[in-house]
Amino acid sequence: MEQLWFTEILNRLLAKPVTAVLETVGLHPRHPQAPIMNSVAMEIMVCLFLIVVFFIVRARLSVDRPGALQHTFEGLVGFIEQQSQEIIGPHSERYTAFLVALALFILFCNLIGLIPGFESPTAVPIVPLGCAIVAFFYYQAQGFKHAGPKYLLHFFGPPMEGVPFLARIPLAALMLLIEIASHLARVLSLTIRLFANMFAGDMVTLVFFSLVPLGVPILFLGLHLGVSFLQTYIFVLLTTVYLAGAVGEEH
Repeated sequence: MEQLWFTEILNRLLAKPVTAVLETVGLHPRHPQAPIMNSVAMEIMVCLFLIVVFFIVRARLSVDRPGALQHTFEGLVGFIEQQSQEIIGPHSERYTAFLVALALFILFCNLIGLIPGFESPTAVPIVPLGCAIVAFFYYQAQGFKHAGPKYLLHFFGPPMEGVPFLARIPLAALMLLIEIASHLARVLSLTIRLFANMFAGDMVTLVFFSLVPLGVPILFLGLHLGVSFLQTYIFVLLTTVYLAGAVGEEH
Protein backbone atom coordinates (compact mmCIF):
# COMPACT_ATOMS: atom_id res chain seq x y z
CA MET A 1 0.00 0.00 0.00
CA GLU A 2 1.26 3.46 -0.89
CA GLN A 3 2.33 5.49 2.11
CA LEU A 4 0.68 8.79 2.88
CA TRP A 5 2.97 11.73 3.43
CA PHE A 6 2.39 11.74 7.19
CA THR A 7 3.01 7.99 7.37
CA GLU A 8 6.27 8.45 5.50
CA ILE A 9 7.39 11.11 7.99
CA LEU A 10 6.62 8.87 10.95
CA ASN A 11 8.45 5.93 9.40
CA ARG A 12 11.51 8.06 8.73
CA LEU A 13 11.57 9.22 12.34
CA LEU A 14 10.38 6.12 14.20
CA ALA A 15 10.96 3.08 11.99
CA LYS A 16 13.88 1.65 13.97
CA PRO A 17 12.40 1.94 17.49
CA VAL A 18 8.98 0.74 16.33
CA THR A 19 10.48 -2.27 14.54
CA ALA A 20 12.59 -3.08 17.62
CA VAL A 21 9.53 -2.97 19.89
CA LEU A 22 7.48 -5.16 17.53
CA GLU A 23 10.26 -7.72 17.25
CA THR A 24 10.66 -7.74 21.04
CA VAL A 25 7.04 -8.83 21.47
CA GLY A 26 7.36 -11.42 18.72
CA LEU A 27 5.84 -9.47 15.85
CA HIS A 28 7.95 -9.17 12.73
CA PRO A 29 6.77 -6.43 10.34
CA ARG A 30 6.84 -7.23 6.63
CA HIS A 31 8.63 -3.95 5.93
CA PRO A 32 11.06 -3.18 8.77
CA GLN A 33 11.89 0.17 7.16
CA ALA A 34 8.20 1.16 7.20
CA PRO A 35 6.44 -0.64 10.07
CA ILE A 36 3.87 2.11 10.65
CA MET A 37 0.76 1.68 8.52
CA ASN A 38 -1.40 4.48 7.14
CA SER A 39 -4.23 3.65 9.54
CA VAL A 40 -1.92 3.93 12.56
CA ALA A 41 -0.48 7.19 11.28
CA MET A 42 -3.97 8.62 10.82
CA GLU A 43 -4.92 7.58 14.36
CA ILE A 44 -1.84 9.35 15.68
CA MET A 45 -2.73 12.47 13.71
CA VAL A 46 -6.30 12.43 15.04
CA CYS A 47 -5.03 12.05 18.63
CA LEU A 48 -2.53 14.91 18.19
CA PHE A 49 -5.23 17.11 16.66
CA LEU A 50 -7.66 16.40 19.50
CA ILE A 51 -5.00 17.09 22.14
CA VAL A 52 -4.29 20.47 20.54
CA VAL A 53 -8.02 21.26 20.36
CA PHE A 54 -8.48 20.28 24.01
CA PHE A 55 -5.66 22.61 25.06
CA ILE A 56 -7.20 25.44 23.04
CA VAL A 57 -10.63 24.87 24.57
CA ARG A 58 -9.14 24.65 28.07
CA ALA A 59 -7.18 27.88 27.60
CA ARG A 60 -10.25 29.76 26.35
CA LEU A 61 -12.79 28.54 28.91
CA SER A 62 -14.95 31.42 30.05
CA VAL A 63 -18.14 31.68 32.04
CA ASP A 64 -18.97 35.22 30.96
CA ARG A 65 -17.93 35.12 27.29
CA PRO A 66 -17.83 31.54 25.99
CA GLY A 67 -16.65 31.24 22.41
CA ALA A 68 -18.07 29.19 19.55
CA LEU A 69 -15.65 26.32 20.17
CA GLN A 70 -16.62 26.16 23.83
CA HIS A 71 -20.32 26.17 22.91
CA THR A 72 -19.70 23.31 20.47
CA PHE A 73 -17.99 21.14 23.05
CA GLU A 74 -20.53 22.00 25.74
CA GLY A 75 -23.30 21.00 23.33
CA LEU A 76 -21.60 17.67 22.58
CA VAL A 77 -21.01 16.91 26.26
CA GLY A 78 -24.57 17.91 27.14
CA PHE A 79 -26.03 15.75 24.38
CA ILE A 80 -24.09 12.64 25.42
CA GLU A 81 -24.75 13.29 29.10
CA GLN A 82 -28.49 13.62 28.51
CA GLN A 83 -28.55 10.47 26.38
CA SER A 84 -26.67 8.44 28.98
CA GLN A 85 -28.93 9.82 31.71
CA GLU A 86 -31.97 8.54 29.83
CA ILE A 87 -30.44 5.12 29.11
CA ILE A 88 -28.30 4.41 32.17
CA GLY A 89 -30.11 6.43 34.80
CA PRO A 90 -28.75 8.23 37.88
CA HIS A 91 -24.99 8.73 38.26
CA SER A 92 -24.48 8.25 34.51
CA GLU A 93 -22.29 11.38 34.41
CA ARG A 94 -19.31 9.30 35.59
CA TYR A 95 -19.21 7.70 32.14
CA THR A 96 -19.51 10.94 30.15
CA ALA A 97 -15.77 11.53 29.80
CA PHE A 98 -15.19 8.12 28.21
CA LEU A 99 -18.18 8.40 25.89
CA VAL A 100 -17.21 11.89 24.73
CA ALA A 101 -13.60 10.84 24.09
CA LEU A 102 -14.81 7.77 22.19
CA ALA A 103 -17.22 9.86 20.10
CA LEU A 104 -14.63 12.49 19.19
CA PHE A 105 -11.98 9.93 18.27
CA ILE A 106 -14.32 7.93 16.01
CA LEU A 107 -15.86 11.04 14.47
CA PHE A 108 -12.56 12.61 13.47
CA CYS A 109 -11.21 9.24 12.28
CA ASN A 110 -14.27 9.11 10.02
CA LEU A 111 -13.96 12.70 8.80
CA ILE A 112 -10.23 12.85 8.15
CA GLY A 113 -10.71 10.80 5.00
CA LEU A 114 -12.52 13.77 3.42
CA ILE A 115 -9.27 15.76 3.40
CA PRO A 116 -7.06 15.21 0.33
CA GLY A 117 -3.86 13.41 1.28
CA PHE A 118 -5.46 11.55 4.19
CA GLU A 119 -7.66 8.49 4.63
CA SER A 120 -10.17 7.31 7.22
CA PRO A 121 -8.51 4.81 9.58
CA THR A 122 -11.96 3.47 10.46
CA ALA A 123 -12.14 2.15 6.88
CA VAL A 124 -9.51 -0.42 7.95
CA PRO A 125 -10.93 -3.32 10.06
CA ILE A 126 -8.30 -3.19 12.80
CA VAL A 127 -9.23 0.33 13.91
CA PRO A 128 -12.98 -0.27 14.46
CA LEU A 129 -12.01 -3.57 16.10
CA GLY A 130 -9.74 -1.71 18.50
CA CYS A 131 -12.51 0.75 19.37
CA ALA A 132 -14.95 -2.12 19.92
CA ILE A 133 -12.49 -3.98 22.18
CA VAL A 134 -11.90 -0.83 24.24
CA ALA A 135 -15.66 -0.33 24.63
CA PHE A 136 -16.08 -4.03 25.53
CA PHE A 137 -13.48 -4.01 28.30
CA TYR A 138 -14.66 -0.63 29.56
CA TYR A 139 -18.27 -1.63 30.18
CA GLN A 140 -17.20 -4.99 31.62
CA ALA A 141 -14.81 -3.22 34.01
CA GLN A 142 -17.54 -0.77 35.02
CA GLY A 143 -19.87 -3.71 35.67
CA PHE A 144 -17.34 -5.24 38.07
CA LYS A 145 -16.67 -1.85 39.64
CA HIS A 146 -20.37 -1.28 40.21
CA ALA A 147 -21.45 -4.70 41.48
CA GLY A 148 -18.22 -6.47 42.39
CA PRO A 149 -18.08 -10.26 41.95
CA LYS A 150 -21.89 -10.31 41.84
CA TYR A 151 -21.61 -8.95 38.31
CA LEU A 152 -20.78 -12.50 37.20
CA LEU A 153 -24.35 -13.52 38.10
CA HIS A 154 -25.43 -11.47 35.09
CA PHE A 155 -24.00 -14.19 32.84
CA PHE A 156 -26.16 -16.90 34.38
CA GLY A 157 -29.48 -15.36 33.45
CA PRO A 158 -32.27 -13.93 35.63
CA PRO A 159 -33.15 -15.43 39.05
CA MET A 160 -34.95 -18.75 38.61
CA GLU A 161 -37.31 -18.70 41.55
CA GLY A 162 -39.46 -21.78 41.83
CA VAL A 163 -37.18 -23.83 39.58
CA PRO A 164 -35.72 -26.99 41.22
CA PHE A 165 -32.03 -26.75 42.05
CA LEU A 166 -31.03 -29.62 39.74
CA ALA A 167 -32.82 -27.93 36.87
CA ARG A 168 -31.08 -24.63 37.52
CA ILE A 169 -27.61 -26.02 36.78
CA PRO A 170 -28.13 -26.93 33.10
CA LEU A 171 -30.20 -23.76 32.56
CA ALA A 172 -27.49 -21.60 34.11
CA ALA A 173 -24.83 -23.34 32.00
CA LEU A 174 -26.88 -22.74 28.86
CA MET A 175 -27.40 -19.08 29.76
CA LEU A 176 -23.67 -18.71 30.40
CA LEU A 177 -22.85 -19.91 26.89
CA ILE A 178 -25.51 -17.66 25.39
CA GLU A 179 -24.34 -14.60 27.33
CA ILE A 180 -20.68 -15.16 26.42
CA ALA A 181 -21.60 -15.52 22.74
CA SER A 182 -23.83 -12.44 22.98
CA HIS A 183 -21.11 -10.26 24.50
CA LEU A 184 -18.51 -11.38 21.96
CA ALA A 185 -21.01 -10.75 19.18
CA ARG A 186 -21.25 -7.16 20.36
CA VAL A 187 -17.58 -6.64 19.54
CA LEU A 188 -18.13 -8.14 16.09
CA SER A 189 -21.26 -6.06 15.52
CA LEU A 190 -19.61 -2.77 16.48
CA THR A 191 -16.60 -3.55 14.32
CA ILE A 192 -18.42 -4.62 11.16
CA ARG A 193 -21.00 -1.84 11.31
CA LEU A 194 -18.42 0.94 11.55
CA PHE A 195 -15.88 -0.60 9.16
CA ALA A 196 -18.38 -1.59 6.46
CA ASN A 197 -20.05 1.81 6.31
CA MET A 198 -16.82 3.81 6.25
CA PHE A 199 -15.14 1.49 3.74
CA ALA A 200 -18.17 1.64 1.46
CA GLY A 201 -18.31 5.42 1.75
CA ASP A 202 -14.64 5.76 0.83
CA MET A 203 -14.98 3.41 -2.13
CA VAL A 204 -18.08 5.11 -3.52
CA THR A 205 -16.48 8.54 -3.22
CA LEU A 206 -13.27 7.32 -4.86
CA VAL A 207 -15.11 5.69 -7.77
CA PHE A 208 -17.20 8.76 -8.55
CA PHE A 209 -14.20 11.06 -8.28
CA SER A 210 -12.40 8.91 -10.85
CA LEU A 211 -15.43 8.85 -13.18
CA VAL A 212 -16.79 12.38 -12.77
CA PRO A 213 -14.16 14.70 -11.26
CA LEU A 214 -16.53 17.65 -10.79
CA GLY A 215 -20.04 18.25 -9.52
CA VAL A 216 -21.49 14.81 -8.77
CA PRO A 217 -18.81 13.70 -6.23
CA ILE A 218 -19.76 16.62 -3.99
CA LEU A 219 -23.08 14.89 -3.31
CA PHE A 220 -21.23 11.75 -2.21
CA LEU A 221 -18.91 13.80 -0.02
CA GLY A 222 -22.04 15.10 1.71
CA LEU A 223 -23.29 11.54 2.05
CA HIS A 224 -19.94 10.48 3.49
CA LEU A 225 -20.15 13.35 5.97
CA GLY A 226 -23.61 12.24 7.09
CA VAL A 227 -22.51 8.60 7.41
CA SER A 228 -19.53 9.69 9.52
CA PHE A 229 -21.76 11.43 12.07
CA LEU A 230 -24.40 8.69 12.00
CA GLN A 231 -21.93 5.86 12.58
CA THR A 232 -20.30 7.76 15.42
CA TYR A 233 -23.69 8.25 17.05
CA ILE A 234 -24.64 4.59 16.65
CA PHE A 235 -21.33 3.36 18.07
CA VAL A 236 -21.60 5.60 21.14
CA LEU A 237 -25.31 4.81 21.56
CA LEU A 238 -24.70 1.05 21.57
CA THR A 239 -21.79 1.46 23.99
CA THR A 240 -24.11 3.41 26.29
CA VAL A 241 -26.72 0.65 26.07
CA TYR A 242 -24.09 -1.96 26.96
CA LEU A 243 -22.99 0.19 29.89
CA ALA A 244 -26.59 0.39 31.09
CA GLY A 245 -26.80 -3.40 31.03
CA ALA A 246 -23.56 -3.74 32.95
CA VAL A 247 -24.27 -1.24 35.73
CA GLY A 248 -28.04 -1.65 36.01
CA GLU A 249 -29.29 -2.15 39.55
CA GLU A 250 -31.20 -5.28 38.59
CA HIS A 251 -27.84 -7.06 38.11
